[in-house]
Amino acid sequence: MAHHNDFGKKAEDLAVEYLQKNGYTILERNFRFQKAEIDIIAEKDHLIIITEVKARSTDAFILPQEAVTKTKIRSIVLAANHYLEEFNKDKEVRFDIISVLPDEKGTLIIEHIIDAFEAFDAN
Repeated sequence: MAHHNDFGKKAEDLAVEYLQKNGYTILERNFRFQKAEIDIIAEKDHLIIITEVKARSTDAFILPQEAVTKTKIRSIVLAANHYLEEFNKDKEVRFDIISVLPDEKGTLIIEHIIDAFEAFDAN
């Protein structure tokens, strides 16, 4: 597996651990629909939380959350709609981003951006 894949997997594992420590129940990881993938689907406070994890080894060029484009949002929303229908979830949905970046010492820092975008942002 390539280094960036290892780093991405580690970032997703850290994001899951972070969410669980903060009272989220993990429902799915890497949920796929067509070409779209949702990194983490969780539940908390009667909400379904769709979470995109973005990791970078540096923020020199772009912050991780800036990599979530309108096209990416569209695919996440499409997959989220499919998930809700397939599993008959009739709950409000929130879209979050968790960014993972190393600090100057190499320690991975998690930033949880709650309600990072809405379904209509995909238009």
